[in-house]
Amino acid sequence: MPPRQWQQPPPRRRSGMGVLGVLGAVFGSMAALFALIVIGAALLKASSRSETTTPVAIPTYEPTYEPPTYSSREPTPDRSETREPTPTRTRTPDETVTPPPRVTVNTSLKNNTLYRAGSLPRLSCRAGNVSIFSHSQLKALILRTGRCMDRAWGPVLEKQGFDFSPPGYAIASGRGRGACGDYPHAGSMVPYYCPRNATIYASTSAMARGNGNARGYGQIISWHGGIISMMAHEYGHHVQNVTGLMNSWWDSTLASSSQSGKMALSRRLELQATCLGGLWMRSVAASYPVNPANRGRLFWFYGQVGDYPGYPRDHGTPANNNRWFRQGWERNKPYQCNTWMAPSSTVS
Repeated sequence: MPPRQWQQPPPRRRSGMGVLGVLGAVFGSMAALFALIVIGAALLKASSRSETTTPVAIPTYEPTYEPPTYSSREPTPDRSETREPTPTRTRTPDETVTPPPRVTVNTSLKNNTLYRAGSLPRLSCRAGNVSIFSHSQLKALILRTGRCMDRAWGPVLEKQGFDFSPPGYAIASGRGRGACGDYPHAGSMVPYYCPRNATIYASTSAMARGNGNARGYGQIISWHGGIISMMAHEYGHHVQNVTGLMNSWWDSTLASSSQSGKMALSRRLELQATCLGGLWMRSVAASYPVNPANRGRLFWFYGQVGDYPGYPRDHGTPANNNRWFRQGWERNKPYQCNTWMAPSSTVS
């Protein structure tokens, strides 16, 4: 239907006003003008603090959670108090020791307990002047920033009730063989995360210079932040493993009866890891540092990586890789990386 045409209301009759009425109108007008000035100043202040970039993939849903359940437990005593020692008692053979209660976490894809976590802490993680074409320098940077990722993700996941342990690393200058296959794979330069032993495998030469017909990340962006953001993507897979998302994804993949369905699930998994990587890169932007120019280079970089015609559609288009990296960077909360509830057009 076309919009309704608003009609002017009939004119109201004006009644005469005395002196008090005139004064009341004057003071009322002054009060209204003052209120408008205050409101305008507040809006101007709020707009000056807004982001200069526009979020790309704002979810059109509110996250739904299944809150963790807690078993009752005795309150922890205040250790600052002075207490009499508790007398020891010998247990009878029939008595059993009850282990401390554990938090029940949700490991599903759409309602995972991870989505209840807040932003990652702002930690100092300086990269320094590193050449990605030097194996020793790049390997040292990967391991150093990996420890920063441990310090960021570990407490956040443990607070939500997950058992956290950091991933391992196997960084070769050329080729190697890992628990999930050779690295890099034939004709590929990408690192990979192996859930079998929770280890990230990578070849510094392949990432920097390419492998076969696959151009390296260093041929797209020579700044080391590009490769480290990809390592943050692999660390995102570790987060998925710790939180049960990876097991839930695998169960769904096995249950899918079509190859296209399996590929769609793979894209959601990979784009979620990209989003988690963007979330971490934002958390260290001030110290790494990622200045505005390099932030723009990162966004452009993620518009160059992804699935291309002739290759399996398992990681998402370059446009959607850009979309989800920016989603993690700009929205800055794990639930904003819930690709499992996102429209299919954003995970193609």
